[in-house]
Amino acid sequence: MAGFGGMRKGRREAVENLGYNEGGDCPRCGGEADSSTMTGYLRCLKCSHEWADPDYVEDKKELDIPSYHRDAELIEQFKKDVESGSLANVLGVKKDLSKEQEESLTRLEDKWMSGMQGRFNTATEERKPLMINFDDDDNIVSTEVGALTIVSNGFDGGEEIRLEYPGIGTEFYCYDVNDGFGWRRGNNAEETARSIANIINSKSNLVFAHVEGNRISFELRSEELNAESLVLFVDDPGGTDIIAEKNGVILDARNSSDFEDYRRIVELVLEDGIISPSEDQLLWSVRQQIGIDDSYHVQMVIEMCGENTLKECTSCGAMAELYVEYGTWYCQQCEEWC
Repeated sequence: MAGFGGMRKGRREAVENLGYNEGGDCPRCGGEADSSTMTGYLRCLKCSHEWADPDYVEDKKELDIPSYHRDAELIEQFKKDVESGSLANVLGVKKDLSKEQEESLTRLEDKWMSGMQGRFNTATEERKPLMINFDDDDNIVSTEVGALTIVSNGFDGGEEIRLEYPGIGTEFYCYDVNDGFGWRRGNNAEETARSIANIINSKSNLVFAHVEGNRISFELRSEELNAESLVLFVDDPGGTDIIAEKNGVILDARNSSDFEDYRRIVELVLEDGIISPSEDQLLWSVRQQIGIDDSYHVQMVIEMCGENTLKECTSCGAMAELYVEYGTWYCQQCEEWC
């Protein structure tokens, strides 16, 4: 029975350790009390026992039970805060919007709700559905930099769409060409527009395409690109099946009939002070259509943009300088006249 002596000794020590001491605070061992981590409780410094603080008084707060009237008050307060702060006249607080603002919001809603379908591959592209810009009056500014319109679905071959940016290069999208950049004719103009938009969205490094019926609008992929420098050109050798548009100007030589039409196109081309190869071809086509000679063209360019107007070399892509005395541009890198 000697083996049970150690067990009995351990029990006696446990009883002594946990025994109640009349002189202490702890009801278990009589040790000193300290604040517990739980509200309204005390903790023994000796045995870590916790018990309810008899002197604790609970601070009862009146609960603000949600109600319809309370929600209405919060909504009205929110509207007052918006009207008086930096977000005034947005979020629908001000109802007397102009017709143009209403139309702009409607177009924006359409693009957010339906513009994502077939627009880009979410698995490979990290991009928001739409870039949104605002002017100083908190009005939404259109991000469209150009557009294509399918006016007739009778393509007969040779139709080509070019997207060009000085210093970056030219993207060619041709009808019925099996090179990965070719688009197909659909059963109607809307289907053809979707085919063009899908190819451009999957291949272009310059723009995103958005389809609205038979019209394809473009916005820049990067905020670092300038809208004025983007060139949109359509080569339609047959009938007028597809036309390009930028800043409200139709970029089609067959649509031009007088000097004022040519002047509007030149103003659009010279927005960035650079004439790209596709822009140069467009201006040449319009001059042939109207009957404007090259000397008058150079004179108009100097009048609008000055003698520092540059032309992108078709051979090397460098910027050729204008030599007024010769009425043309010269590329120093290629040592050729452009």
